Amino acid sequence: MSNMLKKEELETLRELIKDVDTAMLTTATEEGLVSRPMKTQEVEFDGDLWFFTKKETNKYEEILNDQDVNVAYAGKSYVSVRGKAEIVEDLNKKKELWSKAYEKIMQTSYDDPDVVLIKVKAEAAEYWETGNFAKKIAFMYKRMTGQNAESADINETVELDN
Repeated sequence: MSNMLKKEELETLRELIKDVDTAMLTTATEEGLVSRPMKTQEVEFDGDLWFFTKKETNKYEEILNDQDVNVAYAGKSYVSVRGKAEIVEDLNKKKELWSKAYEKIMQTSYDDPDVVLIKVKAEAAEYWETGNFAKKIAFMYKRMTGQNAESADINETVELDN
């Protein structure tokens, strides 16, 4: 895939998710899939999504066991991002991404050793423009070949390089 296409895709996704305050993070458990609301990052989306959590949470354990996750956004459009999650304990990164809102939600500070980051490396994203479902032209970028594939679907799939 050309860098230009990737840059355009990131721009599109950035625009679609930038004003959505809460996302739904879906992880895999032994019983099946589980989704929960997560406060979204305030930093510029660059292909990675970042969320704060604590080590005693189920999602922490779930991500250690299975890195496949999905993040869904509902705002002016609907966006679904598929990716691989990892736990990041980097103090500098925590400090960079921390805000007063997290302090209030988590009742602690970024340097609490129990506070960790979830980094989701986006692999693909689909989005639906609200109010214009049937007229949406769909296409998919094949991640390896960089070629377009026509589809009769009403949404768009954007594949992102790792």
